[in-house]
Amino acid sequence: MDELKAAIPDWAKDLRLNLGALERSDALTGQQLWGAALASALATRQPGVIRAVSAAAEEHLDDAARDAARTAAALMGMNNVYYRFTHLVGNDEYGRLPARLRMQALGAPGVDKLDFELWCLAVSAVNGCGACMTAHERNLRAGGVSALAVQDAVRIASILHGVATVADATAALEPVA
Repeated sequence: MDELKAAIPDWAKDLRLNLGALERSDALTGQQLWGAALASALATRQPGVIRAVSAAAEEHLDDAARDAARTAAALMGMNNVYYRFTHLVGNDEYGRLPARLRMQALGAPGVDKLDFELWCLAVSAVNGCGACMTAHERNLRAGGVSALAVQDAVRIASILHGVATVADATAALEPVA
């Protein structure tokens, strides 16, 4: 994570500071925090962010939690496109049709279901699917997860998305040799 912070240019120093604060949460367990970070990093699709967060998460997540965070990113990568379409197209008929998308891991994610739900929310925030964010937030709150914990997961997602944006922009701005 230190290398990732060091690569953030001064014009984005606020993101560097936010990335430094990423590891602190009074509302999330270590597994929740690092699972949200790993799933969100994968959702950014930015190789440097993925490598840095994956390496840092190794110290905090067991194999089952790492696999579940990866699964959350994979499933939401699919679901967020589908459900964003059904939500935004403005035709209720699509919402009544069966999705016909295989999602068995939602029923047995290999970790606490609320942790998995939290990670799905974080990925949905990165991917911008309002319908999925609403559904996951509702399930989390009904399961007793605090508003602060939900906010922290989305904060983590937003920081990593911003860092990924800066990493891509910085690479694009480098002069061609």
